[in-house]
Amino acid sequence: MRMPRPRPVMCRLFILPALLLAAACGEVQGPAVVEVGRPAPAFAARALEGGPASLQALRGSPVLLNVWATWCHPCRDEIPALEKLHREWGGRGLRVVGVSIDQGGQEGAIRAFLKDFGATYPVWLDPEGEITTAYSTMGVPNTFLIGRDGTLLWKHVGPVKETDPGLRAALQKAVAGG
Repeated sequence: MRMPRPRPVMCRLFILPALLLAAACGEVQGPAVVEVGRPAPAFAARALEGGPASLQALRGSPVLLNVWATWCHPCRDEIPALEKLHREWGGRGLRVVGVSIDQGGQEGAIRAFLKDFGATYPVWLDPEGEITTAYSTMGVPNTFLIGRDGTLLWKHVGPVKETDPGLRAALQKAVAGG
């Protein structure tokens, strides 16, 4: 027994409404382009210690931006490495910044977590996960090195190791002003 072939008209009936809906909503935008050598996306949040925080306010300094959460086990593994980088490179101008995507109202738990792991670098709060859209991340941790001029110099998915040769070369370039 032969199966009847689908009629092209039926397919068009499903595709046409989708195209009309997309056209009615305006231009459909894809994910942000986050590539080494291109400008890093703008991002602003609230600092754990209060007040606004933004990459724009840090322009002129290289920034190691780490996206993490307290519930992320690989993030726990990298906190000591980030702290070592903060201590080693901070005197040369590097700003290490953690962006927590934990739910709102978790400030106390985040502070306790940072204390338990000995982290002293600044942490920004992003309970809505806006950084994940701005930087096209899937999961945590993700780390981005942004140059003094706002150019993305290096990016990494997964836990950071302070001995990573690619990271160390990018850090040298970043603190030298490149």
